[in-house]
Parts: sequence; structure tokens; C-alpha cells
Amino acid sequence: TEPRDFELMFKTQMGASADDNDPNATAYLRPETAQSIFVQYKNVMDSNRVKLPFGIAQIGKAFRNEINPRNFTFRSREFEQMEIEYFCRPEDGLRLTDEWLANRLAFYDEIGLKKEKLHVLDIPDGERAHYSQKTYDIEYDFPFGQQELEGVAYRGDYDLGKHKEHSGKPLEYFDEQTKERFIPHVVEPSAGCDRTILALICEAFDEEDLTKEGGKQDIRTVMRFKPTIAPIKAAILPLLKNKPELVAKAREVKNLLQPYMNVFYDETAAIGRRYRRQDEVGTPFCIAIDFETMGLEEGKEDLKDTVTIRHRDSMEQERVAISELLPWLLERIH
Repeated sequence: TEPRDFELMFKTQMGASADDNDPNATAYLRPETAQSIFVQYKNVMDSNRVKLPFGIAQIGKAFRNEINPRNFTFRSREFEQMEIEYFCRPEDGLRLTDEWLANRLAFYDEIGLKKEKLHVLDIPDGERAHYSQKTYDIEYDFPFGQQELEGVAYRGDYDLGKHKEHSGKPLEYFDEQTKERFIPHVVEPSAGCDRTILALICEAFDEEDLTKEGGKQDIRTVMRFKPTIAPIKAAILPLLKNKPELVAKAREVKNLLQPYMNVFYDETAAIGRRYRRQDEVGTPFCIAIDFETMGLEEGKEDLKDTVTIRHRDSMEQERVAISELLPWLLERIH
């Protein structure tokens, strides 16, 4: 087809009686969160009396009229964006760009993305955005190929300069020590929240081949989230739901842990099936309340007031005293 004009910003009309031909009623959905930060820069600087360098961060919706949305949530017309505009002295911009790149790579490592699946692209002259003096792209090996997670861009004074030019308002920063007045430069880490979550899911998903008793083959589906980011930290599982004493003790354990972490109580189905359900949502620890917990197992009275903790990744089990359970878990999920 012949090339034609195409707007990547969504256009709409403001107000119930808006006229399509009224320019005062025309509005556009924001394609990024950055400009919302730049228009608040002076308010933040004046009200908080901050000194350079300082940053303003925002997480919010952005909208782009994508020609070809694809790959689940990776490329869509409505998405969640995470951006920081980090204001600094002009001579510090390039150094801080490299520092932010290192910080962002450390963040992805901390949440559980493998270092060997992360790649840094130094975008050359001629391929960077018009506002950028330096850009790094952080890319991840998705199942559908190596794709961008985040960009770290040195935007210079382009944005504040343009806002000053078109608003006529002074946006300079005054340095009390040097008595200089200048427009700060900006380093911008800009990440897609949806893309990050998708990368975490891709990283965590695993199908493990198991051999059951009798030689029967089985596949265990498991999400291997790092405990620090797992949505559910622990599952509380009474061995049998028709034993009131087990259920009561399990609820006691739940009440003990719930103020400190997100826990899930489940008493339905066989214990093995409940373990598998928690594997599928990435719960790192399952806590079973059994007859040993109640001191009802003959010859095992010394295990009274202990629970069985089953580890998601190894499926190994160990006993921990209920009195030590909370610090044991906190040490491993933080």
C-alpha cells in the first residue's frame, strides 16, 4: 500500500458538547509519563527545596496507537510505564547515565532475571531519539526473541529547554555555592512494567520431568520466582480438613504469619495436589500442619508444635518449630 500519515498518539475530544472542529476541545492520550514529570519539575524543586542531583519517578498508564500489537502484553496500545527523570549538572550527565545503567542491571538481577539473558545495546549516533545524547537499551531473551525491557537515555536539557521556550517560564536551577544559573540536564531510565512482569514469568516458568513410584513419568509445572518477589510467600496446609484440631492449629499459624507476609490457606484436596497447586503459582514454601504438630504421633512427641516446611524448588522437607517459624521465613523472603 501507499505510505500515508499515521498518528501514533490517540486523539480524543474533551467535554460532552465538544466539536470535532474545535481545537480547544482536542486532547491526546499521553504516549509516555515523562512529560508529566517535566511540567512538575519546577513545583517539586521549589516546594521541596531540593539540590541537584535529584529525581522524580512516576508509574502510570501510557497509550500508543501501535500499528501491530503483538506478543501478549509485550507490545500493546495501553501499557504501564515506569520512568525516572534524574536532574543533574550538565557535566555529570554522561557519568550518571552509566551509573543508572549499572543500577538498573542490578535491579533486574535482584528480582531474578538471569544475567546471561540480559543484553546492553549502546545505541549509536543516527539511531538514537532526537532528544538523546546517549542511550542504552537493556534487552532480555524472551521466548519470542531478544527484545527491549528498558532504555536509559541522557536527554540533556532538551525537554526543559523546550518547555521554557514555549511556556515563557524560567526553568533554570540556581546553584547557591557556585552562583550559577542553568537548565539541568536529565538522565532517564524508562521501563515497561508489563514487559518486566512478562520477563519474570518467562524466567520463572519451568516444566520438570519427574519419575513417580513404579516408574511412571510425570511433569511438574512450577514458577520459580525468587522468594522476595513471589506473590504468595507461604501456603498453610492442614493435613486433613476433617480433623478440627489440625484446622484450628493451621489457622493459628496463618494468623501468626499474615501480618508480615501474604499467605494462602488451603485445606481442599490431598496434600500432594495442594503442593502442586502452589508450585504453579510460585509459592516458595508450603507449611503442613500434621499429627506430629499436635504431638499425636506415637514416638514423635518431641515434634509437637513443629511444622513441615516443603521447599518449592527442591521439594525437600524439614521441620521447624512454630515459635521459630516467623523469623525463619522472614530471613528467606526479604
